[in-house]
Amino acid sequence: MKTTTIWKGGKAFDSFKENSKIEIDAAGGFNPKALLLSGLAACSGIDVVDILEKMRVPFANLEVDAETEQTDEHPRVFKTIHVTYRLQTEEENREKVKKAVDLSLEKYCGVAAMLKKNSAIQYEIVITQ
Repeated sequence: MKTTTIWKGGKAFDSFKENSKIEIDAAGGFNPKALLLSGLAACSGIDVVDILEKMRVPFANLEVDAETEQTDEHPRVFKTIHVTYRLQTEEENREKVKKAVDLSLEKYCGVAAMLKKNSAIQYEIVITQ
């Protein structure tokens, strides 16, 4: 994997991977640490979708929030990360959703594996009808 990141001025950069581009701006918008949290949410979300589909669990509207506080001293790193998985499914599927999240965070999500070396990751599941 390779990315190329080009300074646009100020605290703004464009980052490219093949034919895709994201904008990074520490003065407003997505800064590097917000991208890291988004990467965790997307990585785990992809796993959860794949696992639930393989388990044939019907669900809709998956939303993953990742939240953390940073240490006060430099380098300012993440403290405990809290991830909330919100999805629409039947309450009877909660254990299967929990299994999917556990598999993601413990086995499949490489972003979680890297972040866990410094920050504990906690999660909760919110099921809506």
